Amino acid sequence: MITRDMMIEDVIQKHPETIAVFKKFGLDCNECQIAAYEDVEHGAGVHSIDVEALLAELNRLVSR
Repeated sequence: MITRDMMIEDVIQKHPETIAVFKKFGLDCNECQIAAYEDVEHGAGVHSIDVEALLAELNRLVSR
């Protein structure tokens, strides 16, 4: 399960398929150097993205 306090880079490394979801929400996290230091909640907040919607889609993808 992906949680709001997980580092974005950790999520992408463990679940590379999530890159498409991040991009869908306008987050090019796989290309961002800050992803290693930024958690999902902060990344969503900086870009005015609903963190709950992002987490729901990320978790739906990785739970298949």
